[in-house]
Amino acid sequence: MKPEDIIEQVIDIATSAGKEIRGIYQQGDFEREIKSDNTPVTSADLAANDIICSKLAALTPDIPILSEESVDIPLSEREQWQRYWLVDPLDGTGEFIAGSGDFSVIIALVEHNRPIVGVVYAPMTEVCYYAIAGLGAYKRDTKGETRIQTNQVDQDKHDHLRIAVSRRQDPQSVLKLFNNAKHCQLVVLGGAALKSCLVAEGRADCYVRLGPTGEWDTGAAQIIVEEAGGAIMDLNLQPLSYNERDSLENPNFIVVGMPSLPWDELLVG
Repeated sequence: MKPEDIIEQVIDIATSAGKEIRGIYQQGDFEREIKSDNTPVTSADLAANDIICSKLAALTPDIPILSEESVDIPLSEREQWQRYWLVDPLDGTGEFIAGSGDFSVIIALVEHNRPIVGVVYAPMTEVCYYAIAGLGAYKRDTKGETRIQTNQVDQDKHDHLRIAVSRRQDPQSVLKLFNNAKHCQLVVLGGAALKSCLVAEGRADCYVRLGPTGEWDTGAAQIIVEEAGGAIMDLNLQPLSYNERDSLENPNFIVVGMPSLPWDELLVG
């Protein structure tokens, strides 16, 4: 199976899940609870998860699925996987609950610990970002489809960065990570994947994420950002890896549009 042969079906699956989420969101009648890791989950998360997992299983019955809502699979089993689907049925559950609309459906295909396919679908705007390793990154909306690329910052003006931040995040907690932030501009949006896609399409130059995230939050975004010319790295500037640890929690990370900038100098050590 070549990824390019099934990408449209994967986009359709993400869109179907997104329509279900949008319907629940617009009705405003959903159940919520706090999981054991102290993160929220709603009936929309679970409904989308059921749609995605059932449709992926039908599409590729030989490829296992690792979802945020089914993460109790031990490493001893996971490390046998050559390929697997990595799913966050609703990235930005907090934004969903808060009513901001900044949430997305995330589906990635990981091969040998690296994402090779990524789809991020935003239900409220009907915007889809997707990428296949070696074939570029794209944005599809109601107006059509375009190939996307990260912004190439002037090397002499790398202190004039556009930094993506969450609505609920203290901007100073991000700005203090940069050695010279006086000219930085903040771009506000919810959802980790959507902020990463802002970098991929050149509307932001970087996004720093501090605090807990799971591998399902970054898998699709990573290949989209990389195919657009950027990178997702930990704060030691090493690429994120997948399915190599007992824990599925990511380290703190940074999404950059232009990896050649001196990030080791721009960031506070």
